[in-house]
Amino acid sequence: MYIPAIFKNENPEEIKDFIQKNSFGILINQSNGKLLATHIPLELDTNKNGKQVLYGHISKENPQWKGFLENDEILAIFSGPNSYISSSWYDHENVPTWNYIAVHLYGTIKIIDGEAAIESLKKLVDKYEKNSEKPVRVEDLSPKTMMQTQGIVAFEIEINEIQAVNKLSQNRDSKNHENIISQLIKTENHQATAIANEMSKCKK
Repeated sequence: MYIPAIFKNENPEEIKDFIQKNSFGILINQSNGKLLATHIPLELDTNKNGKQVLYGHISKENPQWKGFLENDEILAIFSGPNSYISSSWYDHENVPTWNYIAVHLYGTIKIIDGEAAIESLKKLVDKYEKNSEKPVRVEDLSPKTMMQTQGIVAFEIEINEIQAVNKLSQNRDSKNHENIISQLIKTENHQATAIANEMSKCKK
C-alpha cells in the first residue's frame, strides 16, 4: 500500500487496537492465477510460538481455501471510518481529497484443524457474545450442532508485515485542520463524524 510518510502509522498499540475494533476484514489470496477475496471476521492474537497471528475460518464451499494449499501468501485488509474532504473547507484554493484509516497485513497462511480450530472458534464467539444477555458458548453447543464445524476451514495467518495509514489531514495547518473537523461534524454523517473524532486526537 502506498503511504506518504506523513500519514504512516507505526504505533504497534494503536494498530492492534484498530484491528481489534475493526476486525471484519477482507482476506485476499491467489488461486489458479486469479485473485479471490472474502469478507470475514479475523481475530488478532499471539500463537504458542509468540508470533502475532490472525485466526479465522471460511466455508468449505468457498473455493478460496484451496488457494491456501497452492500459495501461502495472504493479504488481510481492515478498514475504518472514511470521509470526503471538500476543498471548499480550506482558506485557499486546492483539490478535494478523502480521509480514511486502514491497515494491511501481509502474512503466510496455514490450515488448522482439530482442537486448534475449535479454540479459534471459541475465541471468536466469546468476543462477540460477551455483551449478549444470554451469551452463547461453543462449549455448550450440542454434538449435533458442532457437526457443522466440519463444513468450515479454519486457518492461522502468521503476520510478516504491517502497513497502516491514518490519512487525517496532517498535511494541513492548524487553522484548516480545525475547520475540516468542524465541517465534518456539520454533515451529521456518522462516517464523517468518526473521522472528525480521529482528527481531533491528532490536532496540531
